[in-house]
Amino acid sequence: MSSIDLENSTISVQSVSERLLMLLKTQGAMQAADAGKLLGTTGEAARQQFVKLAKEGLVEGRSETRGVGRPIQLWHLTDKGNAKFPDTHADLTVQMITIIREQLGESALDVVIQSREQEITEKYKTALKGAADLQEKIERLVKIRCQEGYMAQYFIQEDGTILFVENHCPICAAASICQSFCRTELKMFRDILQAQVERTEYILNDDRRCAYRITPLR
Repeated sequence: MSSIDLENSTISVQSVSERLLMLLKTQGAMQAADAGKLLGTTGEAARQQFVKLAKEGLVEGRSETRGVGRPIQLWHLTDKGNAKFPDTHADLTVQMITIIREQLGESALDVVIQSREQEITEKYKTALKGAADLQEKIERLVKIRCQEGYMAQYFIQEDGTILFVENHCPICAAASICQSFCRTELKMFRDILQAQVERTEYILNDDRRCAYRITPLR
């Protein structure tokens, strides 16, 4: 399995608080005790850091009941916490999309997006050339997407399929007003991997991440 680590990310993660934010971003809501174990510290130390982050509005604690017993407290990123992770030139990108759409029309915007897709597809195909199998292609894709800020990971599932995950979207602002970016991206994954690719989680549907179930072509 390939995964990102806390040191190879798109933000500085020198402090404990930054590492906690990264954990919540890449692994979702968790208890302080679990966060402490992952960071090599105590659950109480992690809880104190979460409390400080909560005062800054970056995280929030929510009680959750799981079976019999006392509720547990899970810590979640807030919108402000998510904003700590970069959205590539968000304001400028949104402005440019709006101008193209209003001044030149939807067809002109489609041309721009298709040109972007073709350029990225060729770049990725070059990077994946010579890969021995589907898993190696995905390993290479994970490295590329991490470099581009997507915080990518992959997991081998029990049924042999591969779950490809992107914990962050650095073009989320653009994608939210023009979902053609997402449609072309899904098409691109299918093209470069030569595999069946199904999106199972989607940030724009209020999921924590984007995830794709990948199976070989039959």
